[in-house]
Amino acid sequence: MNKFEKFFGTSNEARLKFGDGEFKVLVKGDFVRCAVSGQAILLADLRYWSVERQEAYASARLSLQRHVALRQIS
Repeated sequence: MNKFEKFFGTSNEARLKFGDGEFKVLVKGDFVRCAVSGQAILLADLRYWSVERQEAYASARLSLQRHVALRQIS
């Protein structure tokens, strides 16, 4: 990110490989999208994801919501 991007709101979506307790950046960026809400999550704030589904979540509540919804479909 250059010094002007933070003032003009331009940033790039990252692509990650989620692992147990860590993630690897595949494509550099500033944020990922929540699989449930679509909300942008800064990488520094990313705490919740599914290794199995390779999805990020904005909160523990949204993570649980996704888990429950997918179990009902199966």
